[in-house]
Amino acid sequence: MISSLRHHLTLEQVFRTTDGGGGAALSWVAVTTLWASVEAVGGGEREAADRSEARTRYKIRLRYRADVTAGMRFRQDTRLFNIRTVQDEEGRRRWLTCACEEGGAS
Repeated sequence: MISSLRHHLTLEQVFRTTDGGGGAALSWVAVTTLWASVEAVGGGEREAADRSEARTRYKIRLRYRADVTAGMRFRQDTRLFNIRTVQDEEGRRRWLTCACEEGGAS
């Protein structure tokens, strides 16, 4: 199982700062780097801003971490994997499976 964790990823979370004018500026901040398995599980298209965007879905599996939540993302060089769901496999706090979509900031 551990030998399948061959992808080195950076876990990132969004950080909001007020801009002084009633809005907020968003930036992504690295939380940690980790090893995981990355497996493509499907794809599709969706409409965004009057154009079609291709999206690929992935299952990313890593050792259990309590701080991984939906809305965060993984980065691998220039690739971004937006986390949609997080599941504690078997409920034993050993492994997490994250359903992700590859693409730009969500």
